[in-house]
Amino acid sequence: MPYTPEHKARTRARIVESARVMFNRHGFDQVSIDDVMKCAGLTRGGFYNHFASKDELYAEAVRSFTTCNPFVKLQEGRTGPAPSARQLARELIDLYLSDEILRDVDKHCPLIALPSDVARAGLEPRAAYTTVVENLAHVFRAAFPPGDRDAERKAHLIVSLCVGGMVLARTTDDPRLRKQLRATARAESLAVLER
Repeated sequence: MPYTPEHKARTRARIVESARVMFNRHGFDQVSIDDVMKCAGLTRGGFYNHFASKDELYAEAVRSFTTCNPFVKLQEGRTGPAPSARQLARELIDLYLSDEILRDVDKHCPLIALPSDVARAGLEPRAAYTTVVENLAHVFRAAFPPGDRDAERKAHLIVSLCVGGMVLARTTDDPRLRKQLRATARAESLAVLER
């Protein structure tokens, strides 16, 4: 008896989520298709019913962050009036550079967890990574008035500060330095937001 389209979609989503977690934890090269499928509770044989290659899965795992990230979850759970674009940008900066995100590798944005892997990957993973960068920049760009000719430059600066602050914080074993790097990135991001 063939599986229903709904079952196939759920299985694919399970594989993508497992891949996203595994790639965040270990990187592209260190994770095999067998690892992903075992994490998903499936056998390797089913992989090719959903993906043509590991690169295709990698791109899908990166893209999946646009709908499963902690910021999106925060917005989905919100009640009451919608916050302003500037307030959303502040919330994103605070969350992105938070202790919670630093501690929980599974919640890391692929911009933090995977930049070296993506730089060496094929075109499809790089296109997915670009989408995540653009989505992050979009939230910040929207926080500036429509006539602000520097809005895009400032949005890109905030993205660079947030991602750079977290990447550097992840690479040090000094808790004080980790906190200082993120605090500096946060303060400078919020200063750019107020310009």
